[in-house]
Amino acid sequence: MRHGSRPLLALTLALPLVGAGAPAVTPQQLTEVSVVVTGLRNAKGQVLACLTAQPKGFPDCRKDPAAKNAVVPAGTTVRINFGAVPAGRYAISMIHDENANRKMDMALMMPKEGYGFSRDAPVRMGPPKFDKAAFDVAGATVEQQARMRYLF
Repeated sequence: MRHGSRPLLALTLALPLVGAGAPAVTPQQLTEVSVVVTGLRNAKGQVLACLTAQPKGFPDCRKDPAAKNAVVPAGTTVRINFGAVPAGRYAISMIHDENANRKMDMALMMPKEGYGFSRDAPVRMGPPKFDKAAFDVAGATVEQQARMRYLF
């Protein structure tokens, strides 16, 4: 009985694995996303930006643990690269943190520092809704344009 099982074992080991010749599953395609921000009034401090795919995480990305954050030195024009992200619908919010304290300074409930949004979404009585700033990411590199705005 032991000798009869060896040919079966040898045959089993010689058979190719099921699916071994099938093409590998490709990883989800990623797309590079960046934003060019113009209109900064000076080169003081830094620009804080975040990219989110969650409407509830916009414009305050602290509500989205998957958001991508970036900090770059301020200049009259800055480019912020978020790296590669999966296809989807995203929105970007940013502030010109002139005193580098990593938050938006306010005066009487109004921002003292600059702010901006992807698609240069307009601001009316508060920040724009996600849909006004949202853009699609799929395939080719995506570069958004935004203008920094100031109230004071």
